[in-house]
Amino acid sequence: MAFFGAIQDYSRKRNEEDSAKVEFVELFFDLVFVFAITQISHLLLHDLSLKGVAESSLLLGAIWWVWVYTMWCTNWLDPSTPPVRIMLFVLMAAGLVLSTSIPNAFGSRGLVFACAFVFMQLGRSLFMVWALRHHNESNFRNFLRITIWLIVSGSFWIAGGLSDLESRLVLWALALGIELIGPALGFWTYGLGASSTEDWDIDGDHMAERSALFVIIALGESILVSGETFAGQEWNLTSFSAFLTTFVASVAMWLVYFNIGQSVAHEKIAETDNPGKIARFAYTYVHILLVAGIIVVAVSDELILAHPEGHADAATIWTSVGGTALYLIGNLLFKYYIAGRPPLSHMVGLGLCAIVAFFADELSPLVLGAITSGILIVVTVWEFFGRVEADHPVED
Repeated sequence: MAFFGAIQDYSRKRNEEDSAKVEFVELFFDLVFVFAITQISHLLLHDLSLKGVAESSLLLGAIWWVWVYTMWCTNWLDPSTPPVRIMLFVLMAAGLVLSTSIPNAFGSRGLVFACAFVFMQLGRSLFMVWALRHHNESNFRNFLRITIWLIVSGSFWIAGGLSDLESRLVLWALALGIELIGPALGFWTYGLGASSTEDWDIDGDHMAERSALFVIIALGESILVSGETFAGQEWNLTSFSAFLTTFVASVAMWLVYFNIGQSVAHEKIAETDNPGKIARFAYTYVHILLVAGIIVVAVSDELILAHPEGHADAATIWTSVGGTALYLIGNLLFKYYIAGRPPLSHMVGLGLCAIVAFFADELSPLVLGAITSGILIVVTVWEFFGRVEADHPVED
């Protein structure tokens, strides 16, 4: 009987002290994704063509989707219980295979990447079916639907891994598209219907904290890239100025997300009657834009550190200005969905990015990096004082 469904209930306890606490094993699991983010950053750095951008974006989407699905699962199940921990350890092992195959995913290790990805997605989903069958009927049916969707998408992943290089990108794009559209459609399945966000009884505190921790992982990778590149250089005023510029950019990105937006979103999702609806859009979909923006800025940091002087080339311009803009767009959508209105500071920041793009080729990489870092600082200060003024209006 236990084979067809867990006898013991491994669900995460609700409404108890520390019930939303992120367990150490979850942080341990995230270490695999530090490596994965680094791999994608290096892949993009070595191929900044449109083809390289498309391939890096697709692999980032796959990595994010593996992580975010696991985050949802550990929001429902208790990671401190032995079966759930074992599941996470198995996923970590497969995740290392997945991460190490990233540099050659569109080469000789395409099938390895596809098999590792499908194993993680399907294996985790089947585990959820087993764990929930006798204890949560609505979520059990939800994961039956998810499993069917993952079987369909998995066939495209495997087919892509077996195909020639020209077809792989198309097949994998279809596979990822199927997985991305699934939550938006409630994983509608013939005979099983669709899942409702009201059935996705998640812990909002845990969801918000886990997503914030992944943003920190991505920012940490950016700092590691800057530190590693700077350590191997000759130290002088120019190289130190470039290093300081890239560090300020990382701090500014942290402030844009954590200074106000993350705490407001944390309160919003914790108080709502339908946390699954917020989590599906704000944390499942929008946060990948934040991570993508951080990765692109990390690439620009390495380019700036490597060649701080002279005129900025096209790669430095689009990674520096484009990465900053992408990060601001992700934050704008996140805060717009949470607060119901787009922050003016972010729209001004995007406008400044557009202005800088017009004359960026006349600037040195060092000056360009300093300007984009300054834009993020302007956004942070504007938003902070705007929030203070809103909370404490001046009385006539």
